[in-house]
Amino acid sequence: MTTTPHQDAPAREGGEPGRPREVVLSLSGIHKRFGAVQALTDVRLEVAAGEVVALVGDNGAGKSTLVKVIAGVYQPDSGDIELSGRKVKVGGPRQAQDLGIATVFQDLALCDNLDVVANLFLGQERVKGGAIDEVAMEVEAWRLLRSLSAKIPSVRIPIAALSGGQRQTVAIARSLVGKPQVVMLDEPTAALGVAQTAEVLNLVERLRENGLGVILISHNMADVQAVADRIVVLRLGRNEAEFHTDEVTTTDLVAAITGASDNVVASRAARGKEQAHD
Repeated sequence: MTTTPHQDAPAREGGEPGRPREVVLSLSGIHKRFGAVQALTDVRLEVAAGEVVALVGDNGAGKSTLVKVIAGVYQPDSGDIELSGRKVKVGGPRQAQDLGIATVFQDLALCDNLDVVANLFLGQERVKGGAIDEVAMEVEAWRLLRSLSAKIPSVRIPIAALSGGQRQTVAIARSLVGKPQVVMLDEPTAALGVAQTAEVLNLVERLRENGLGVILISHNMADVQAVADRIVVLRLGRNEAEFHTDEVTTTDLVAAITGASDNVVASRAARGKEQAHD
């Protein structure tokens, strides 16, 4: 698959209509089987720089498997992965990170007893003269948090003292340490309150403004429609549908996710539209 720029998507607020965007990640023909279970079949996905692509689908649709293939946790049985037009093999999570693919999984994998700086650079500590360079790490920590307009009171506060939204902020900031091209966020607003959810969605906006390609995995359609440029629907391990966010309704999404337009939610929405026209 060639890396043709995206120029057909409507620009979101602050964007530039019609401006071509480089495709930073491209997947084509991805197949993955676990024994008798065909988890992914001929899946394709493209993400451009400065674009948020939401990946949605019901439980068992293949979202987590696809994310783990991109992150190098699983190896696809067949198919191609390209980064900025170059075909690559993602041999494992460390190689994915080295290639410029960062993943923030739902469990965040933070150490509650360590402070923000230690969590940001865990396993990637800056060293100077044979010792850990705490000053350089603290300076870089503040730079990363400022780039996200993050609301963290101190980089020396233990993770255990932070709110759910602030923890998500630290996890996202940690993904930026290696200067990635693509960031994948797995259910970043799950179990968060309204204010914390808004804080995390603002972070997603900052990632796009910083020119990164973002893959957002979420079950929350309101969150998806608030920040995504495009929405890719997986169903039973296959591409079911793809929408520009400005041109799709929640009813359309539910119908694509479930594979039927006569479900309860869709029917209720349709009745509401009919009553509004009466």
